[in-house]
Parts: sequence; C-alpha cells; structure tokens
Amino acid sequence: MSATQLPDLSELDAHMLSRVAESIYWMSRYVERAENVARFIDVNLQLMLDDPSGEGQQWLPLVNTTGDHDEFKKRYGTATQQNVIHFLTFDAENPNSILSCVRSARENARTVREIISSEMWLQLNKFYLMVNGAAEDNSRALANPHEFFTDVRNANHLFNGITAATMTHGEPWHFFHMGRMLERADKTSRILDVKYFILLRSVQDIGTPFDDIQWAAMLRSASAFEMYRKRHGRISPRGVVEFLLLDREFPRAIHFSLLAARDSLHAISGTPLGTFRYPAEKLLGQLCSDLSYAAVDEIVNAGLHEYLDDLQDKMNQVGADIHETFFALKTPKTSKRSMQEQRQ
Repeated sequence: MSATQLPDLSELDAHMLSRVAESIYWMSRYVERAENVARFIDVNLQLMLDDPSGEGQQWLPLVNTTGDHDEFKKRYGTATQQNVIHFLTFDAENPNSILSCVRSARENARTVREIISSEMWLQLNKFYLMVNGAAEDNSRALANPHEFFTDVRNANHLFNGITAATMTHGEPWHFFHMGRMLERADKTSRILDVKYFILLRSVQDIGTPFDDIQWAAMLRSASAFEMYRKRHGRISPRGVVEFLLLDREFPRAIHFSLLAARDSLHAISGTPLGTFRYPAEKLLGQLCSDLSYAAVDEIVNAGLHEYLDDLQDKMNQVGADIHETFFALKTPKTSKRSMQEQRQ
C-alpha cells in the first residue's frame, strides 16, 4: 500500500466496527471529563478558603472556562457559588456536568459490554450510583464538597487502573487510551487557562504570597505538586507552565498526553510513526513536534492564553478528524456525542 493511499476501513478487525470504536472512545472521554470538572471546582473551592472575598469574581469565569457560559446564563443568570457548582456537578440538562458525563460514559459502556471487561462495567456502575445518589441528595454531598470531588477523582483513577489491568491492549484499548489522553490534554490546557481567567485577579498579585498559593493550587488541581517540587523545587509561574505544558514524563502534562494519544492512533491505523495516512495523524504529529521544540519563555512572552487557545482549537480539530476517519464513514448520521464535542 502506498503512503498516499487511504486504507479501506474494512482492514480494521471485524469486531472493531465504527459504532464499537466510537462508544469506547467516548466512554473514556466522558469519564476523564467528569474527573477534570471535579478538579476545576475543587481547586476553586480550595482557593476560596485562602481568599473568601473573591467569590463574586471567581465563579463566572469557571463556567466560561468549561465553555458553557451561554447555557448557564440563560438558565441560572447570576453566577453564585451554589449555582455554578450545581450546574457543573448535578445538572442533568448540562451535557458537561459530572452527572451527565458519568451517565453518558455508562450508556456507552452498556452498548459495548461484550468488548470491555466485567470489572470495568462493575466499577463504572459503582461510579454512576455514587454520583447519582449524591445528585438525589446534593445538600448532603456538598456539605463536604472536597470529599465528594476527591471521590469522583478516585473513582476515575480506579476505573482507568481496572481498564489497564483487565482489557486486552488491542484496538479497543487504544481507542479508549487515545480518547482519555486527548481529553486530558484538553482539560490540562484549560486548567492552565484558569490562572488567567479565574485565579489572577490583578497584576498587583504577581509575585505575592497569594500568587504562590494560586500556582500551588494549580499544581494540586493536576495532582502535580509533589512531582513538580521534585523536578523544579521552588514554585514559579514559568516552571509551572513548563511542567504542565511541555513535560514529556509527567502523565497529566499536555505534551505527555498528546504523545500517548499519537502512539495509540498509530497503533490503530498501523501507520509507522513519523508518517501519516490520515489528517488526524498529520495534525497530532505536528502538535507533538511543535511542543518538542517549544520554549516556555517564548510562549509566556507571546501570551500563554493565546497559545493555549490555539492549541485547544487544534486538539478539537484532531477530535473532529478522528470522528471523520473512524466513525463517520460507517455512521452516516453524526452522533449526538460527536456534535457535542464539536460544539464544545
């Protein structure tokens, strides 16, 4: 087969029909998304403990960062702490709330039970029952919100660990892994953006003890505090950006995540690394190469937000290209899940 010839999708294993691949891919993205929304909210709550006076300025940007501003404003109006937490956590009509994400992940898993392990199905059911039960009595769950959001994060960690240990690492697993790492890279970029949209209230805060608290909270929101200190020692904005954006070894860093997604994409397609057959392979390879040669000082000086905004657009395009290559050709009607991702 020539390098320019697109292989017929029938070359994929017969059991990996596009419907199955899409369900596994979205199952992993939704579970990862639920965890990351929990991280967004929890880091904001922890910062509120250090600076209670900033409530009015911090909750609306949190909604902006998740991309749901218009929907929130139409249904809730004022961005109070209570409204934002309910919208992002338990609102069944918000497709990106923790409750909706876990429900969608479970529904995707239900359609591919013959592909995933029984342990995966049981853990995802437990995760769903925990979140659904909390939604039915959310006043009790939010009486100790840090504990609840920690439980959400741990439930996802357990699900990922069970998946790695019990699912054959063939094409289904690579679709799972690719979806999870793309979702993680996107949300880590948004966590970095939180510094400018939520945490940094004025230039007067730069270099102050409160600024240090913000950056430490940023690291903790990505479970990166201890690993950062081992690598860089003293916390600095430059060091945090370099670690979460460019590090090739830390599992929640954007560069690490995109490299892992790239490797799984090539494992699925069979295309050797360094070459491409599909648009997603080309764009993802370019992103990884750009990050390999990027310099943190150049990024910060040119504007971190602008850089991350462009990066998010390209990652969204990678997701759209994956849909067109592996899902859309065998599914003439674009799925509701895919439309949701493209909108976000």
